[in-house]
Amino acid sequence: MNTKQKIILHKYLDGYSERRIARELKINRETVRRYLAEYDRARENQTNSSEPDEALIDEIVKIPKYDSSNRGNKKFINEISQEVDRLLQANEEKRSRGLHKQVMKKIDILEHLHELGYDIGYTTVCNHINRKLDRRDEAFIRQVYNPGDVCEFDWGEVKLEIGGKLQILYMAVFTPALSNYRYAILFHRQDTASFLQAHVLFFEHVGGVFKTMVYDNMRVAIRKFVGPSEKQPTEALLKLSTYYQFHFRFCNVASGNEKGHVERSVEFVRRKAFSNYDRFPTLEAANDRLSGTCNRINTRFNRDNRGKRSIDLLEVERKQLAPVPPSFDCGQMEQCKVDKYSVITYATNRYSVPDHLVGKMVDIKVYPEELHCYYENRKICRHERQYTRQGWYINLDHYLYTLKRKPGALSGSQALASAPDKVKHIFSEYFADTPKDFVDLLIFLQDHDYGFDRAIEAINRLKQISVRDISLDKIKALCMQKNEVYAPVLNDDDQILQQSRAQLEELSLLLNY
Repeated sequence: MNTKQKIILHKYLDGYSERRIARELKINRETVRRYLAEYDRARENQTNSSEPDEALIDEIVKIPKYDSSNRGNKKFINEISQEVDRLLQANEEKRSRGLHKQVMKKIDILEHLHELGYDIGYTTVCNHINRKLDRRDEAFIRQVYNPGDVCEFDWGEVKLEIGGKLQILYMAVFTPALSNYRYAILFHRQDTASFLQAHVLFFEHVGGVFKTMVYDNMRVAIRKFVGPSEKQPTEALLKLSTYYQFHFRFCNVASGNEKGHVERSVEFVRRKAFSNYDRFPTLEAANDRLSGTCNRINTRFNRDNRGKRSIDLLEVERKQLAPVPPSFDCGQMEQCKVDKYSVITYATNRYSVPDHLVGKMVDIKVYPEELHCYYENRKICRHERQYTRQGWYINLDHYLYTLKRKPGALSGSQALASAPDKVKHIFSEYFADTPKDFVDLLIFLQDHDYGFDRAIEAINRLKQISVRDISLDKIKALCMQKNEVYAPVLNDDDQILQQSRAQLEELSLLLNY
């Protein structure tokens, strides 16, 4: 524009010739002639017009630009065009087979052309592909929601260091469409048990059930696709919908905008909670931070909510929610056979059951954090669910009657190695040479429903009386006593007198037993 302005002023104000203008501005004379011709033509049209025309004014002062519309591409030859068209067709065939993540991108097509020996640029390839596809940007229709009508659900992946180990966790996120309230909780797995547990916790948290829940095409919600658009829900989702009495609908494939509230919430909540702190001692600690983050988000004013707080809008929605029934049992039933080591195997990990069930089939109810084992409709034990690989999780009490017949196997057993440190310490300190007595002690505690701490307390009291002689019978006797017996305080230095009193105390304990 600066050059055009100088050409016009030199011509009509200073009276320079075209040759002199070209020489002083150091540009081609044809360029000078073209600018002056365009200016003269625009002025003439303005003079012939009866009324001021904004278009003619713009034409006089417009910024000059090169006309490249008729410029041909010298490098993009027919062979390149045909090859690009073939690759685009191959991409369409892959999408039709469900391989949409394995299609070639524009940069991949460019690299392929380079491998074939064609000297072509990235911009040229992109322009050709864009002209071929000729796709228009999608328009979105803003929705209006009524209180209590719609709530959206989605999963999000989170990588955190739990107990010093980097783990991939899964964040279940709920967002009502009207209030934009956020609720999130972390799980080890993105499975059916976690899906159900997340809904139970959310409905209890908000104190009601929304009329419609919205999901994308997740495995835990969709059993299979029937035709191009119809989807068959999983049995778990049908049970959940029937129990809590809500409708559900699924988004179209690759249409995250159809649940845009929760789609944005996953990224937003994850960033606010864990972008600057990602190390926690336990999963519970990570969930506590996540809960605190959601509370802060929900209690601040948000322009997306027309300047209102999400927690205030949720109160409006609560009035329209259906009441929450008693908690839904989200456990998933499985059957396992007890092997010769009296363990069952679930998700590659082994969990012990009482040893009289070897060879039997037991039912296990799987929860996100626990496993409950049943035999003939009777609960036999429970385990904390583990998410390792090929682990052994053994309860020593499950092997007592086998160990009673094989006490020598105790010291080197997996059962003892998996026992708490306090149990292993008592065994090594007082029963290493008499494993049968230790097994009898454990059976005694189990039969009387005593905790192991009671045996430790009895041993500590015996140590006050006589450190040299701690036996199974004396431990049993003290465990059975209702009133505590304390060792007398001796001020006499006579060793014989002290030993006599200690022996009398031991005899009195045995008589009480």
